[in-house]
Amino acid sequence: FSSPSVKYGEGQGDCRLLLSVMLLFWEAGRGQVHYWVSEEAKHGTFVGRITQDLGLELAELVPRLFRVASKDRGDLLEVNLQNGILFVNSRIDREELCGRRAECSIHLEVIVDRPLQVFHVEVEVKDINDNPPVFPKAVKNLFIYESRSLGSRIPLEGASDADIGANSLLTYRLNSNEYFTLDVKRNDEEIKSLGLVLKKLLNREDTPEHHLLITAVDGGKPELTGTAQLKITVLDVNDNAPEFESTIYKVKLFENAPNGTLVVTVNASDLDEGINKDIVYSFNTDTSADTLSKFHLDPVNGYIIVKGDIDFELTKLYEIQVEATDKGNPPMADHCTVLVEILDTNDNVPELAVKSLSLPILEDAPVGTVIALISVSDLDSGANGQVTCTLTHHVPFKLVSTFKNYYSLVLDSVLDRESVANYEVVVTARDGGSPSLSATVSMSVEVADVNDNAPAFAQHEYTVFVKENNPPGCHIFTVSARDADAQENALVSYSLVERRVGERALSSYVSVHAESGKVYALQPLDHEELELLQFQVSARDAGVPPLGSNVTLQVFVLDENDNAPALLPPGPGGGPKNVPNGTLVIKLNASDLDEGLNGNIMYSFSADILPIVKSKFYMDPITGEIMVKGYIDFEETKSYEILVEGIDKGQPPLSGHCTVMVEVEDTNDNAPVMEFKFLSLPIREDAPLGTVIALISVSDLDSSVNGQVTCTLSPHVPFRLVSTFKNYYSLERRQRVCSGEGPPKTDLMAFSPSVPDSGDREDQQAATVGSLSKVTRQDSLSNTNSWSSLKLMSIELVMPSNHLILCLPHLLLPSVFPRIRVFSNESALRIRWPKYWSFSFSISPSNEYSGLISFRSD
Repeated sequence: FSSPSVKYGEGQGDCRLLLSVMLLFWEAGRGQVHYWVSEEAKHGTFVGRITQDLGLELAELVPRLFRVASKDRGDLLEVNLQNGILFVNSRIDREELCGRRAECSIHLEVIVDRPLQVFHVEVEVKDINDNPPVFPKAVKNLFIYESRSLGSRIPLEGASDADIGANSLLTYRLNSNEYFTLDVKRNDEEIKSLGLVLKKLLNREDTPEHHLLITAVDGGKPELTGTAQLKITVLDVNDNAPEFESTIYKVKLFENAPNGTLVVTVNASDLDEGINKDIVYSFNTDTSADTLSKFHLDPVNGYIIVKGDIDFELTKLYEIQVEATDKGNPPMADHCTVLVEILDTNDNVPELAVKSLSLPILEDAPVGTVIALISVSDLDSGANGQVTCTLTHHVPFKLVSTFKNYYSLVLDSVLDRESVANYEVVVTARDGGSPSLSATVSMSVEVADVNDNAPAFAQHEYTVFVKENNPPGCHIFTVSARDADAQENALVSYSLVERRVGERALSSYVSVHAESGKVYALQPLDHEELELLQFQVSARDAGVPPLGSNVTLQVFVLDENDNAPALLPPGPGGGPKNVPNGTLVIKLNASDLDEGLNGNIMYSFSADILPIVKSKFYMDPITGEIMVKGYIDFEETKSYEILVEGIDKGQPPLSGHCTVMVEVEDTNDNAPVMEFKFLSLPIREDAPLGTVIALISVSDLDSSVNGQVTCTLSPHVPFRLVSTFKNYYSLERRQRVCSGEGPPKTDLMAFSPSVPDSGDREDQQAATVGSLSKVTRQDSLSNTNSWSSLKLMSIELVMPSNHLILCLPHLLLPSVFPRIRVFSNESALRIRWPKYWSFSFSISPSNEYSGLISFRSD
């Protein structure tokens, strides 16, 4: 509503309140509010409760960035954000704003955000009678011949009123005089033609000049007036004035007609002759400067041609007053009106303006979201000014016509920033002219990211090979995940998916750098302990809420030659002697925790093994079997210490060692050996019982039971064997030998001691003293002293039970004597003794004889 105006009646005490009410209505289908306001309203004049009429709350005006825009002067109207009232902010001059257009409105765009909404408000400006009629000139000079006939009409230029409607309807008054009356005519174009009509003949000599006052009154309330003075000079006779063929010429001219274009030819004739008949054409002196700049009138031929820019959008109709004046003295003139209607051509390109732009748009924005408000206009008229808008093809947007010459750019389909992050949208406005003209406006619509993509790995699973015994903290692999989102939504961090690996946590084996994705082995990996380490790495973005995905890493720990072969401790090897070559002694087993060539073991004897071992045994390098390859003799060596090594085929090779103790088991392969250490023959028949006849030693190279020897004597002899010392026996008399008893006496008695060993062999050998002839032969050797043919190999004193038996003829005396061993290569041996002495020795003449020989002292 506008402010009420109060008018007081004259002479009355009452007053009448005149309230100018503006129409307010809502066009729901088009989203438009319509107000009225009078021009020249004062600052602060109430226009309407705009927020209430638009359905907006006062509290949300500031948060939603409530604003009002106008393509006209934007400062004329304003909204008070405290109460939501639209009021007049500055002076509104309808004539300045709209000229003489019948309709005059201020178009407002009310825009609020969150969400974006646009309302259209039209405020119609009502005309008030604020402009008085104005004549082109305040003083008008006219020249009229005194011969002018009664009733003749002299045309005048009327006044103009900038107001419209009833406020611009003019009536004229002429001050009272006796010569002239005022004539006003209205033609079919609603154009008033004003003229003076002569009602009394003029007489220059009586009154050479007349001064008149014309008053123009408009139809407003209250009415306004304008005046012009007429100074009429009465001229002397030129009694025929020129006369135009038509008082009004109507012409149509296209705008932008080139200079020189013929508009119309006016033609007037004069009935006079001579110089009074010659006519000169000219524009009326009241013709505006704008018209004079656009058209040229040929003074002789009456051609009106174009000489300036004709613009339909500036002026649609030119009313040109043309005068035809003869050359008489005084000259006479006639007037006509040329109406030039300007026809529109399509010479104005449509104009596009983005009124509001809400960017960027989130990629999850719902369909129908308003992105921009676009206004279009075209200064042309008719079809030339009818504009249609189109949008770039293949974009997820569309244009929706929201109001006259207004379009909204709205979302038409779902967005995906990862597919297209930015759209170059081109809006084209094309008019209906022929040929049509178009204009474009480009908008870069940025799609804002939302966290709708989880980080993605190139593969679901990766296989990694790492050599064992890696240094702690070494880099073994790098995982990388790509997040199609942007900014913080694409910032990926990595972490382990913790789990137990046996008794330990996964994080004790490996770690992953949160930013780079580098995977590190925290400790040396052991192939023998862990061949495969399988775990997951998680990648999560920094969005809200965060999204993530996992990838599986299979880390195979490659074997290195880091384990030496381990030879299992062998049991003692052993076996009987004299076993055949190829006999298996022992099979060694070695283990190597490594794999492949690193665990492939070759067996061999150590480099520092004794040659005798290498000569007796052979080792298979593949199977680890130790076999006999030489003669094994228990009596030679009872045990062998074999140093064995197992070497793998790694690079560098590693080895393990062990010692095999081979104990040779004895077999009964040696017959007992019996030797007479002492022999006293012949024996006297009266020798007492217990007389020692001989000292016999027995031995066996075998061991244990195989080397345990027992002696027996032939039956039916008067002797017995008495064990006197280890492996020594004494042959003693056990009963009297009488020559008169028994068989006939003989000087020689043959006896044969039997010496069987204790071995298990069935073919046990018995050692026996040689025959009587052998003994005799020994004795003979003793008696003949034939030492020259004998080689003395050894002499041994024997003291059984720490006693040495000294032998004298027919007498045996025991005497304590230490054990002495003497070796000599002499053919005769002389050793002094205190008293008696006896030697037990061996004489080897061609290795044939052996026995006991007694010597006497010197």
